[in-house]
Amino acid sequence: MSTPTSNDDRGIASTASPESTAAAAALAAEGITQPVATQRVTRGYLWGLSLAEFGLFAALLTPVFVSMSLKASQINPAHPEVVVGAVLPIGAFGALLANPLAGALSDRTRTRWGRRRPWMVGGLAVFMASLVFLAFSTTQLQLTIGWLVAQVAANAVFAALTASFADNVPELQRGKASSVIALAQNVAILAGLYLAVYLVGNIPLLFIAPGILAIVLILIYCVVAKDELPTYQLKKFTWLNLISSFWTNPIKNPDFGLAWWGRFLITFGTFMFTTYRVLYMEKHIGLEPAKAVAAVAFGVLLYTIALMIAAAVSGWASDRLARRKVFVWSSTALTAVGLIVLAHSDTVESFYVAEVIMGFAFGVYSAIDTALIVDVLPNADRPGKDLGVINIANALPQSLAPAVGLFLLHVGGAGLNFTLMLWGAGVAVILGALVIFPIKSVR
Repeated sequence: MSTPTSNDDRGIASTASPESTAAAAALAAEGITQPVATQRVTRGYLWGLSLAEFGLFAALLTPVFVSMSLKASQINPAHPEVVVGAVLPIGAFGALLANPLAGALSDRTRTRWGRRRPWMVGGLAVFMASLVFLAFSTTQLQLTIGWLVAQVAANAVFAALTASFADNVPELQRGKASSVIALAQNVAILAGLYLAVYLVGNIPLLFIAPGILAIVLILIYCVVAKDELPTYQLKKFTWLNLISSFWTNPIKNPDFGLAWWGRFLITFGTFMFTTYRVLYMEKHIGLEPAKAVAAVAFGVLLYTIALMIAAAVSGWASDRLARRKVFVWSSTALTAVGLIVLAHSDTVESFYVAEVIMGFAFGVYSAIDTALIVDVLPNADRPGKDLGVINIANALPQSLAPAVGLFLLHVGGAGLNFTLMLWGAGVAVILGALVIFPIKSVR
């Protein structure tokens, strides 16, 4: 492909500086595959990025939070939680492997269409086919196979999309672009839940419609975003280098290891509840399926509003006070409070209160934790590998939490034990708050 021009019609405006050009040349000389972005992106690019993130997360997380529970109730009306607890962990394990591998392989891809677009377009095709398969699955085995393929394909798209973000967005705009991504992802969850309110009686369409939206929005991004091929020589491929992308030594880098465990534990605790949220409303609160979905959708609306307010205020306060740890551990502990409130709730109103508490807590957490993690990266000038390891702390709990939650739900034998499950989630999150205290390199 041609070299970047000063005003590219796909939304890139040139602001390359001598320093950034020199940095790119230095990295190229070392054989590093990730080029340094040296051009400011326009609003058109940021809109394309946000729409792509919105589409992908709406298609991927609507099944996690709603569609899968409804489909499980069709396949096994007596024990839908068994289906959910068995299917989701296998899919999450596929995501755990697919994301770093697809990202690394897209770095090495060379085609006339770029190196990221083939993975986004190809992944989208497989993802859509898997959603159609899920929509018409009639057995737990079919659901498991369909969800595994869906997670692998969607994470191939996500890995290429994230790498494209890194390719295009210069350092001085990454904070703003990251905020756009976070907002798009959370709004996508809310939109998926409200879509479920209207399509609760048509489960196949509830799987397929978000997938169609994802195709349209990500293809728009493929047109808007540049995908230039690097001109320098790649390092020789070795399996050892590929495998090493899954590991950063926590003994040599203790603060990084503690930050990893903090992210892992809060993700584990919150995902244990969100996996079974619809079933919680049905089995614990006692709502009919349609009313349960509507209540969850309104609860997530309250959660999202609280999250947006908290993120804006805490980000400003953290910068003003030059403090990270207090915001991260306190918000993590507040999430545990919300989970324990849910453990002893028996009304829809108390569920809404807990959603507001957890939304506010996660708003603070999401605004500050990324900054804390970047502060403790072992190699701040080469963050890609270590951020990939951090992403394992996001994906691995999604595989483990449903299985652990399922085990706790069946302790006692008298119905589903949501109280014990939610206390277990709360304890995990509290541990996530405690591991932040020993971090030394961040105030």
